[in-house]
Amino acid sequence: MGISIVQKSDLTKKKTNSKTALVLAGGAVTGGTFKVGGLKALNNFMVNQKVTDFDLYVGLSAGSFLAAPLAGGISPEEILKSLDGSSRYFKQLSPMHMYQPNWKEFITRPVSYLYRRTTFLPGIMYDVARSFPLIKSELKKKMMNLVAQPTYSNLEDLLEPLAKVIYTSRSMPNLAEAIPGGLFDNRPLEHYIRENMERNHLSNNFKVLKRLRKKSLYIVATNLDTAGYEVFGPDEKSDVTISEAVWASTAIPGFYKPVRLNGVDYVDGQVRRTANIDVAISKGADLVVCYNPFRPFNNDLVLEYLREEKRYVTKGKRLSELGLFMVLNQAMRSLFHTRLKYTLDHYEKDPNFKGDIILIEPKADDALFFEINPLAFWQRAKAATCGFNSVRESINRHYDPVSKIFSAYGIELSHEQVDEDYSKIIKNRDDKKTMEVLESESPRKKFRLVRGRAAS
Repeated sequence: MGISIVQKSDLTKKKTNSKTALVLAGGAVTGGTFKVGGLKALNNFMVNQKVTDFDLYVGLSAGSFLAAPLAGGISPEEILKSLDGSSRYFKQLSPMHMYQPNWKEFITRPVSYLYRRTTFLPGIMYDVARSFPLIKSELKKKMMNLVAQPTYSNLEDLLEPLAKVIYTSRSMPNLAEAIPGGLFDNRPLEHYIRENMERNHLSNNFKVLKRLRKKSLYIVATNLDTAGYEVFGPDEKSDVTISEAVWASTAIPGFYKPVRLNGVDYVDGQVRRTANIDVAISKGADLVVCYNPFRPFNNDLVLEYLREEKRYVTKGKRLSELGLFMVLNQAMRSLFHTRLKYTLDHYEKDPNFKGDIILIEPKADDALFFEINPLAFWQRAKAATCGFNSVRESINRHYDPVSKIFSAYGIELSHEQVDEDYSKIIKNRDDKKTMEVLESESPRKKFRLVRGRAAS
């Protein structure tokens, strides 16, 4: 239905000293843009605070790219402006920030492989020659044993010292080592975030951000070698910058090469978890609002059996007919969604959890968003519009329970602003005019920079 709720607190009591958290899951390129549009809708619903006013922010993958500026006080509207170059504060985010080819590894890996391959046998001969004085007496003794008793065991015993020299000094290069670790390099994303932070005098340090904004930012990545997840934050691993943590968390395996920080290789945080609700709760969050753009699509087909032809036909296309990419898209969405539902079930049954969780997702039958290529940067306007409409419709469908939970935490909701923007969007079908609506700040609060840091 678009929204799932775990409600464990007593909503009749106002939570005056509670903590609220915004958790942003992954979603690749268009999934991230979808989320910004959705956050714009959530921003419009909230009357007395904004999405930049949560106490905690947790992001992984594309969610980390959004959590960082939000924690710094940058509104969703300003983030959207950076996509089309209309922002006064941030340089335009371009396809080259997303799709810079991994040129270095495409060149160095094959060259390195060919070099190691061609020098392998000469290298072995050199290693044996260099080690021969050390094993000469041992070989002589074992050769005499073989001559005296020419058995396979004695032959094996003779070759053992040579094998030790060969296998301890070098190994046969594997053809897979010539293949780059990823098609693209997402280092430009790190440059983009760092440069824009410096341009606006915003902190790129987790601890300084918390001291200035009183907001805690946590970014999650996956340690490639241990398969464990790493949490970067003010009271967690903080020996890297915020932009470097985002760089690591957004490294989609295969698409981007792994990111090496302080000797450790990291890949996309979503490999390990769909969304780190547990991180927010472990840091004291009482209300967790989690936004996940990727859920499986319910392609509800009507089957009909043709007796004369002895075959089944469907009204509408099967997902398998749309090609390999669509099959993988559905499979990954199913995996992410299942893991997230498992987390909700866990906290629903956990007697120690006394807070509330609101999970926002697209509807299961949202065909328009499902058909958008997750890596298609050029479809960002369409994705942002889908995200806005999705959150608007989802919250409207569950307005009473959602508004009651928010109200208990001192956050009031209203339909007025979101409905006004929605009417403008459906009136103007042009992408440019639609983006102008989505990028317009709510009249209640405006974005500005105060004393070198963002505020709303």
